[in-house]
Amino acid sequence: MTTQRPKVAVVVKGWPRLSETFIAQELVALEETGYDLDLWSLRFPTDKKRHPLHERLNAPVFYLPEYLHQEPLRVLRGMWSAMGKPGFWRAASVWLKDLKRDKTSNRVRRFGQACVLARELGDDVDLLYAHFLHTPASVTRYAAIMRQMPWSVSAHAKDIWTSPEWEKREKLQKDTFGAAFLATCTGVGARHLAELADRTDRVELIYHGLDLTRFPNPPEVQPTGGPVRFLSVGRLVEKKGFDRLIAALALLPAELDWHWEHIGGGGSGKALEAEAARLGIAERITWRGACDQPEVIAAMRASDVFVLPSRIAEDGDRDGLPNVLMEAASQKLCLLSTPVSAIPEFITDGEHGVLSDDAPEALAAAMLHLAQDSALRAQFAEAAYARLTASFLMQPGIVQLDQRLQSALTADQET
Repeated sequence: MTTQRPKVAVVVKGWPRLSETFIAQELVALEETGYDLDLWSLRFPTDKKRHPLHERLNAPVFYLPEYLHQEPLRVLRGMWSAMGKPGFWRAASVWLKDLKRDKTSNRVRRFGQACVLARELGDDVDLLYAHFLHTPASVTRYAAIMRQMPWSVSAHAKDIWTSPEWEKREKLQKDTFGAAFLATCTGVGARHLAELADRTDRVELIYHGLDLTRFPNPPEVQPTGGPVRFLSVGRLVEKKGFDRLIAALALLPAELDWHWEHIGGGGSGKALEAEAARLGIAERITWRGACDQPEVIAAMRASDVFVLPSRIAEDGDRDGLPNVLMEAASQKLCLLSTPVSAIPEFITDGEHGVLSDDAPEALAAAMLHLAQDSALRAQFAEAAYARLTASFLMQPGIVQLDQRLQSALTADQET
């Protein structure tokens, strides 16, 4: 295998995003490993803040037309140029087959973006690599077929569990122009996708892990005095379960002195604030909104219990293994979550923290138990930190990904 690393074009849904530090961490690590990257984003940023990690990425960032009607000349130039590419009509045939099963404007937009990408992609790019198996992988796949290039993808959570089976299967089969390989960050996701692939070795479990050099050492002295401080970090969406957490907080006994702090954006914030006011607990809650990494870390270091009551949403969406759990563990913060998806791959209930049912009554009982036992909180925090440092650091995953990216290019050159 050649030791020279390929030039990689990375396709993401949006850049930068505060909620996707795992992508930024990976890309910075790949650059430090020796990769030359270009970053192609399907959407413009909506977050007003950026993490310091985003500033470390040296790759140029290119934005594809977010909506085709916004840049019609660029799209037309892309389509005209793409028609001269050796694989255009094959890509068009694949897209039309997809469109018959997914008659949406989003599917049309994916093909237009792929044409622009195929035209504007530098000739020095060796490999296409998408983050997320749904929209970014579709754009990448169509463009790769047009340019007759290898492509690969990293799958995470929503993209795995809400994409139709036919689409996942075809993106994992060689005879339907599937990915050279798929990396995914949870064991449960890897097992599901391997069942759909034409070869099980096309799917590889690669935990994101955590780059501890980005985090301070955990505090030597844990917070004492005052109310028990619960902290949650996550978008205000159904799968995070914050509606049930608010209901649980209202069930805590009146004599318990507590405060809950939430960090993260999301569309249901106003409704959740209104529900907290209705339940009479609004004065015990601080809504921080979206915060950058230093602000999140400071909040973790000042808290007693980290609570993430993840659940499966009605549309099937769910968390994978939320990096924020590992981030909280890095600061020796006691963890309370639920046994959803891959969370038990990091937390063993009663050993590294507590995995509760997401019913409000069960959450309230778990929070009360932890609030009343500081020694138990410290025990769980130490165990989770040991688990993190032993099995969930970033570098082993980067080594795996490096090997797969290089082998994808080598395999393409041999065919």
